[in-house]
Amino acid sequence: MFPKKTSFGPSERPDCMDMLALAINNLISPIILSFVLGLGAALARSDLTIPEAVAKGMSIYLLFAIGFKGGAGVAAHGVDGTLIATILSGLVLSFLLPFIAYALLRVMTPYDTVNSAAVAAHYGSISIVTFVAATSVLEGQGLDPEGYMVAVAAVMEAPAILSALWLVSRSGGTTTASSGLYREIMLNGSIVLLVGSFLIGMVTGEKGLTQIAPFIIAPFQGVLCLFLLDMGLVAGRGLRETRGDLGLGAIGFGILMPLLGSLFGLCCGLLIGLSTGGVALLMTLAASASYIAVPAAMRVALPEARPSIYLTLSLGVTFPFNLTIGIPLYSSLAATFAGG
Repeated sequence: MFPKKTSFGPSERPDCMDMLALAINNLISPIILSFVLGLGAALARSDLTIPEAVAKGMSIYLLFAIGFKGGAGVAAHGVDGTLIATILSGLVLSFLLPFIAYALLRVMTPYDTVNSAAVAAHYGSISIVTFVAATSVLEGQGLDPEGYMVAVAAVMEAPAILSALWLVSRSGGTTTASSGLYREIMLNGSIVLLVGSFLIGMVTGEKGLTQIAPFIIAPFQGVLCLFLLDMGLVAGRGLRETRGDLGLGAIGFGILMPLLGSLFGLCCGLLIGLSTGGVALLMTLAASASYIAVPAAMRVALPEARPSIYLTLSLGVTFPFNLTIGIPLYSSLAATFAGG
């Protein structure tokens, strides 16, 4: 239930065939296949839908469950230097990755400064659903990540937005940044729920987790499958309806950037000394792209930026890539480099 370190002896380290087998095993998990079902249904123009209220309820449940379990994990682990170093690494990654994304976008796409900065902000922030899916996959492999990784996810939501606003202002562009914007960032519903449930779990500890385990542990996998079915439907519709805004360069960026981000996450995780699961999860956080908190902030701060570009890239390209290929790849690389 709580984090444990998984190690491999020199002769047990995964080779290429082991990594391929692990990736295939992840691809045929119910979580990934549920997303593929939704994506395929949307691309085939099926009338399959999940009511918005149901999808919202599932997202609230998942955020509360993952936050609470993370808080309970911290209560069991205790605050130490590794926890602090991991949170600081998350902050640094969230601040710096948008600059790398921005540079790539200016080379690989015809997007102007504002649209490039808006897209870059998404790739410094994180996708909480990708985080939840990766946590579930890793736990299924017995590579339980450190419980406090949920705190790292929370602190990585906002810094990338500030980096994007600086990029625009540096180039002479205008932003509508204000106290209202920063209030919206910090009080975004997903952040409030994630941090709040994390604090509740940390205060109540293992006793609190035991009390509500039938609610937040047993149903979790099933709810996640249904939620990812809905996310597949949303991603498929986005790809189908906005293909004109994404050229080959943009699509290439949507695949290259998460790979680069994951390498930075791998280096940070190895330097800190995280467990194999922790390294894989930090890689996933660095590789993911926001499609909830950052789009809301961009609508306020950079209203001239086009959602058909930044939202479709993050949700329609990078999100499916991470779920189907990225997470298996990150867990394999973590097992290879952090397993000893």
